[in-house]
Amino acid sequence: MTAEGTTEVVTAALDRAASSTMEVLRLVRAEQMSAPTPCASWDVHALINHFIGTPRWWVAVLEGTDQDPAPDYAAGDYAAAYEESIRIARAAFSAEGAMQRLVQTEMGEFPGAVLLGFAATDQLAHAWDLARAIGRPTAGLDPDLAEVLLAQASMAITDAYRGPDGVAVFGPEQPAPAGAAPADRLAAFLGRSV
Repeated sequence: MTAEGTTEVVTAALDRAASSTMEVLRLVRAEQMSAPTPCASWDVHALINHFIGTPRWWVAVLEGTDQDPAPDYAAGDYAAAYEESIRIARAAFSAEGAMQRLVQTEMGEFPGAVLLGFAATDQLAHAWDLARAIGRPTAGLDPDLAEVLLAQASMAITDAYRGPDGVAVFGPEQPAPAGAAPADRLAAFLGRSV
């Protein structure tokens, strides 16, 4: 297997989540930047800035380095900034030993492979947040990936990680309507009102 083939296998879930996020990101109009999002403490501008910056944060955590103060990624060409952040994350997670390396996060110590799963979940969840904020459908957000990430999240996210918006990593689990799409069920599990 080539190095590029290995990278694609390692980062497949992150790449798919980023692809869904990019599809929604490209639909954002300038007048929507101050719109509220399902994350009560963020408007669209702050949400975009967050999910563009977090891949760089994962890299800093994975590599044990300090993260530079984040610029306002949403102020410029945010699609290009997002592509660059994902490229940087792909390279870091694909580096030799990255999947086995133990890393410390606010949720505890995990191997890089688990951090990568959190990264993919974070990106797909924020694609859902952004779609809801700008009035776009959420059902088409990679249903197969959403099912996989929901199964993983169900095993990893306990009530210890849940609490009020802006305080805890995740909100309290919310009910999802009968027949809800996988991305909607994932969002509800992560604390979003669906």
